[in-house]
Amino acid sequence: MKIIGISGMPGSGKSLVSDMATEKGAIIVSMGDIVREEAKKRGESSKETAKNLRAEFGQYIVAELTIKKIKKLIEEGIENSIVVEGIRSPHEVEMFKENFDNFLIVSIFANPTLRFERLKLRKREDDSTDYNVFKARDETELGFGLGSVISLSDKMIVNESDIESCCKEITEYFDEIEL
Repeated sequence: MKIIGISGMPGSGKSLVSDMATEKGAIIVSMGDIVREEAKKRGESSKETAKNLRAEFGQYIVAELTIKKIKKLIEEGIENSIVVEGIRSPHEVEMFKENFDNFLIVSIFANPTLRFERLKLRKREDDSTDYNVFKARDETELGFGLGSVISLSDKMIVNESDIESCCKEITEYFDEIEL
């Protein structure tokens, strides 16, 4: 069983990597989904909940909840590889590495203009069609330490050309790590 983390700015293509991992039988554990589930329970936006959870339980609560979820899956006998989507800080990476042997980080990169266009098409609750709101979200993400996670990744995939090229690179990496 492999446990890998996927990191990248909003709209970079994390879901593409996750979808391809799912096709190989991996289970996806999304840190963003954990926040969105909690937001629904609280009746808040995802952005509010992410900030409120950290204020109430500490900066790394989402990673702690994610680790707990993965350990539960392992205890239940899951033998599939697990992909953690949405790691945002170097400390979170360290937490995962402390809890899971041979934990790897894969980051996916795309430039801001391309990511903004993708987010406008995606139309998820926390996406905006206002470029200034998009830039502010990027600053928030970078404030968590996401830039450091991306720069220190075990593998960087650039997702700025055609989807076939990106998928080929992802497939080659999955083959390399035997996902």
